[in-house]
Amino acid sequence: MRFISRRNFVTFFLVAVSFGLSEAETIVIKGSDTLGAKLLPQLAEGFRAAYRDQSRSISFEIAAEGSSTGVAAVMESSADIGMLSRELDPQDRVMAQTKGIAPVTIEIARDGLVVILNEANPIDTLSSEEVRSIFTGEIKNWAALSLFAGDISVYTRGTASGSYGAFQTIALKSRNYSEFSQKLAGNEQIAAEVAGNPNAIGYVGIAYTKREGIKILEIDGTMPESPAYPYARPLYFLIDANRTLPDDVRKFITFTLSEEGQSIIQRAGFLPRLEDAQEPTPYVQTIDT
Repeated sequence: MRFISRRNFVTFFLVAVSFGLSEAETIVIKGSDTLGAKLLPQLAEGFRAAYRDQSRSISFEIAAEGSSTGVAAVMESSADIGMLSRELDPQDRVMAQTKGIAPVTIEIARDGLVVILNEANPIDTLSSEEVRSIFTGEIKNWAALSLFAGDISVYTRGTASGSYGAFQTIALKSRNYSEFSQKLAGNEQIAAEVAGNPNAIGYVGIAYTKREGIKILEIDGTMPESPAYPYARPLYFLIDANRTLPDDVRKFITFTLSEEGQSIIQRAGFLPRLEDAQEPTPYVQTIDT
């Protein structure tokens, strides 16, 4: 795992998980940092352990640079699977049509966009309206909400992130973020900044809330594990239905949706996919035993 800093606080993250011999079948997966930074390496490891064909090895190339990059990679056929932490938008569908792509999203897990504060902040709960006012810049000082005072530092994901757009749609009701908000490339960077700044607020995926120095903010009287939590969202794999997926890719999708795969998802800190989520057949394949 390595991080390479680039301009405008954009971070490139690449993790390659390889197993066995050098002559390996490579599954290329690109997109969401929420999925790719922590969960996908664990799924890849679990898949290899469950895959019993020892005649060859399988490697994974996982690039976690944001959901928009996952969409682009599938459109350009530079990835077998895209990772999305948002819905496909109209612009994505127009691009797909022009390129002859048939995009299909497969729900693999659920997540909550968790609002976090520094542990020194005495506030434990806010309404969704108050959260919206903070992130749009209407409320600029904590004194407007409590006896705790200080200019609020707002941290968000970068614009290429599905989390950025999802939070804007769900929490801000499609209003613009504050012009003073600070954009960071990944969940871990936001958690680190909030942990080091008593006046900070940000949002991360559920799996990134264990860092010391931060605490989870209750929203409208609910916590992220509650079905009523207002900032819940599905997480997806994206594939091109016009493309015949290699057997290993189809098997990996099947493994992710299996009981074992869903257990890995929960151990990684995410929530399992909804039981009534649309079945992704015929794009998956049973693992040979």
